[in-house]
Amino acid sequence: MEITDLINLDSIVPDLKASSKKQTLQELAQHAEKIIPQAHHEILNVLLERERLGTTGVGHGVAIPHGKFPTLDRPYGLFARLNHPVDFEAVDDQPVDLIFLLLVPETAGADHLKALAKVSRTLRDKATCEKLRGSESGDALYAILTTTPQSSHAA
Repeated sequence: MEITDLINLDSIVPDLKASSKKQTLQELAQHAEKIIPQAHHEILNVLLERERLGTTGVGHGVAIPHGKFPTLDRPYGLFARLNHPVDFEAVDDQPVDLIFLLLVPETAGADHLKALAKVSRTLRDKATCEKLRGSESGDALYAILTTTPQSSHAA
């Protein structure tokens, strides 16, 4: 699975405005409603339910909120860069400014895990995250996410 299987230019939000974790999830749900056949309140409910299980703030300013929907036919992604970092209750207690939302079919199974792994590997790369933080346009963010070589673990 490649990042291009999950996102396109319409699923990039270069300047998401939010001041809290809940507001961030609300804004993400509003944007996601435009790319998947679900109402934003249904998306938000799934995301909030997932966050109750444990934070999706994976550290180093990155969060990967995700959820499952019975009506989806494939995994969908949405990337957002917040205009100001927010407390996401991340595992390292650092505020989050880069978010990759992942929405998958309820029956996705291995595809869900493959998509999570791909996104995680991409956003674990420090150089990639620095480029994402330094870029202004959605086009540039998309290019960084979809053309970055996956050179395993940069230290």
